[in-house]
Amino acid sequence: MRVTRGARIVAGTALLALAVAACGGGATPSGGDPNAGGGETPVRMELGEPQNLLVPSNTTESEGAELLAAVFEPLVNYDENKQAVEAAAESITTEDNTTWTIKLKPGYTWHNGEPLVAQNYVDAWNYAANQDNAQGAGYFFGRIDGYSDLAPGEGKEVTTKEMKGLKVVDDTTFTVTLAAPFSQFKVMLGYTAFYPLPKAAFGPDGKVTDAFGEQPIGQGLFKLDKPYKKGTDQTVDLTVYDKYPGTKPTGWTKLQFKLYNSSETAYNDLQADNVDIHDSLPASAIASAKTALGDRYQDQPDAGIGYVGFPLKYNDEYKDIKVREAISMAIDRKTIAETVFSGTRAPADDFINPAIAGYRQGACAACTYDPGKAKEQYAAANGPKKLELGYNSDGGHKEWIEAVANNLRANLGVEVTVKPFEKFAAILDDLDAKKYKGMFRMGWAIDYPSAENYLTPIFSTGAMTTGSNYSGYSSKEFDELVAKGDQAPTAEEGLKLYQQADDVLIKDLPYIPVYFYRNNSGYSTKVKNVKINLLNQVEWADVQKA
Repeated sequence: MRVTRGARIVAGTALLALAVAACGGGATPSGGDPNAGGGETPVRMELGEPQNLLVPSNTTESEGAELLAAVFEPLVNYDENKQAVEAAAESITTEDNTTWTIKLKPGYTWHNGEPLVAQNYVDAWNYAANQDNAQGAGYFFGRIDGYSDLAPGEGKEVTTKEMKGLKVVDDTTFTVTLAAPFSQFKVMLGYTAFYPLPKAAFGPDGKVTDAFGEQPIGQGLFKLDKPYKKGTDQTVDLTVYDKYPGTKPTGWTKLQFKLYNSSETAYNDLQADNVDIHDSLPASAIASAKTALGDRYQDQPDAGIGYVGFPLKYNDEYKDIKVREAISMAIDRKTIAETVFSGTRAPADDFINPAIAGYRQGACAACTYDPGKAKEQYAAANGPKKLELGYNSDGGHKEWIEAVANNLRANLGVEVTVKPFEKFAAILDDLDAKKYKGMFRMGWAIDYPSAENYLTPIFSTGAMTTGSNYSGYSSKEFDELVAKGDQAPTAEEGLKLYQQADDVLIKDLPYIPVYFYRNNSGYSTKVKNVKINLLNQVEWADVQKA
């Protein structure tokens, strides 16, 4: 999915001076009613404002995904070994990695009482893939046979409403035929875009209605109490769905997401017990959080990556690979990780995170700090005399972005302007619209545990229009290697090809990997047993009130 959330922390040296996060941060809370819903005090979690209305196939960032994960049940979840395990699915089987049969578990119903049926998945996936619907996650359906009929490309007309690769067998079974074998297909199905949609989601024109986007009807653990008015509401209130067939939390039924524009403000509220869960502590808090929170502070592995990106298709100043390499070598990743993040990040040296199979230590030579070589190479390549670096200020990224800017000023001898965007949604919107042409902060939190997820959605040519390819990077060699990896008969053979595609990224550097995340979270004195899963989402059924 998606561009990550984050953390933040204080500067340590004159070289540094900033903080961190990933897909978002928060919006200063309105306060909301702490007793929302009949007198029961809700469990409250900080969240940044979602970029769009709450439609699964148009949610490609972590804030909206966190919220929707509470409302919908995915086909699969992931165990501690990063293996896909059936959730809403009873079984997902294939004999050739091309035709997959998905059977649904009995007992799931929509929040309006209607039963969950196979047609709900087929309808949702066809809607997502149709380019006329302009869904941000549409590209994830690109492997299904018939996708090109629904997404023929800019200037071409869509002449059908269905992908021929999707077939309903009966109310609890449907088949998915891919255009080519893909061994990782089952692994993908825990991602937000693959949630189903009820009939009630669609208006008379066949489009998902704004009313649904404001108050989505899911088949998961929680249902929304009332519509969420984006840009106005500063809380989203939910209640446990009593007919949810899975495990429910014990001792509480009310959940409230509190929207913040500042992760630091959210952290202050956490310390004051005014919010209960903060899953991306600001960099400025990390050094003291262990002392302040004690056992309520959590530091655990995370599969995310923090980047600096280049708008390659929209600004020729960054076209020369020698310029991009020089900028990369000028960044002191080790000091940023140790000082800005108090050792809770690791210097990035690959486009694949160490938490996922496929990572190779030291793979990215240009990720090694070498200020002398950087300055010489930048000058020889006649790099720009002025650089701009944009970031979202709601995600606690100020400190580390300022540190990078200071590195570039000192080591390249250039003028660097840092441009804050108030909300993560704002910088994403400007990047989507090709309006922002400076370097930009970006992060990636995995959608599913596969090396392929660090490649296709961010750097493939197709992801420029329906994915998260904000750089406009396009490489035939890269695309072909990823495609070969997709079609490999085994995951092991596919991984070798994904690593070769990774090598192309290392050679071209459309983004600069800066650090590997760790998840730094905390919770209030009012809750306990808080667990953050592989997708950086809270396991709500485990949370207890203290």
